Amino acid sequence: MNDADTQLPVHDFGRVAVTMGGIAAERDISLKSGQAVLSALLEQGIDAFGVDIDSNPIETLQQCEFDRVFNIVHGRGGEDGILQAVLEAMNKPYTGTGVLGSALTMDKYKTKLCWLANQLPTPDCVVMKTADDIRKVTAQLGYPVIVKPVREGSSLGMSKVDSEQQLQEAWRLALKYDDQVMAEQWITGEEYTVAILDNQALPMIRLETPNLFYDYQAKYFSDSTRYHCPCGLAEQEEEKLQTLALQASVLVDVSGWCRVDLLIDEQANPWLIEVNTVPGMTDHSLVPMAARQAGIEFNTLVRRILQTSVHSEQQSEVIQSW
Repeated sequence: MNDADTQLPVHDFGRVAVTMGGIAAERDISLKSGQAVLSALLEQGIDAFGVDIDSNPIETLQQCEFDRVFNIVHGRGGEDGILQAVLEAMNKPYTGTGVLGSALTMDKYKTKLCWLANQLPTPDCVVMKTADDIRKVTAQLGYPVIVKPVREGSSLGMSKVDSEQQLQEAWRLALKYDDQVMAEQWITGEEYTVAILDNQALPMIRLETPNLFYDYQAKYFSDSTRYHCPCGLAEQEEEKLQTLALQASVLVDVSGWCRVDLLIDEQANPWLIEVNTVPGMTDHSLVPMAARQAGIEFNTLVRRILQTSVHSEQQSEVIQSW
């Protein structure tokens, strides 16, 4: 893939609403991503405007005139199927994954259940609903573990835990972000990510941070985080992992574009962690970095993502004609 790939004429997109912001904890990052996307569209002569999505997306969108949506709302309310359902009801095409895949991948636990049912590698975990589950974590997983809000993004509310006492504190922290929390087996190894654009995997990125893991600070603000792209793996090994990421995303009904995060342990075994269906598009974001390595500059990347909304629109028209 490169900048010479076929692009649709500007007029084919019509008027594009770039939805951003939202009400989730990732609002500030979404606004940064949205402004970057909007600028890229305008620079290419595409008729685009920004829409800050609030707690009532139906009313907000009904006040706008648009032909399609470039969705860059991160987290709940924008990445979990709610906004997608509103747009489906309005019969407006949009970028990214549909209602089912968005809702499913927003829930880290249910995503893992799908992978496990299909024998894809992902760390063992325990859902923590009551204080009694603390003993279950100790018995089933041991330590260390990583505690996560089930439906939160950008590593918010996550903690590495080395003891039962720390587990209680981490559980309380995670509950501030979501009423569903899980403890996951800690995998010692290296962190990688695979960006996927229109059913094709981009070059993998290896993440290196002095932090315990690739947390919110490391993702968006730290200058000490290092990104290795090319990732340093042998070509055959990288292709195998890209295939795994594609398989993992298709299994949970992801389409258009996404980012699959995984770990490779000290025995070179891969472990799927999660899928992000509306990845960041800031100057620290990983999808633009992987695209650049593939010869796709930012403006072209934005346009390529927007083109996937046209593909989905065409598929919908075919279905309606049956």
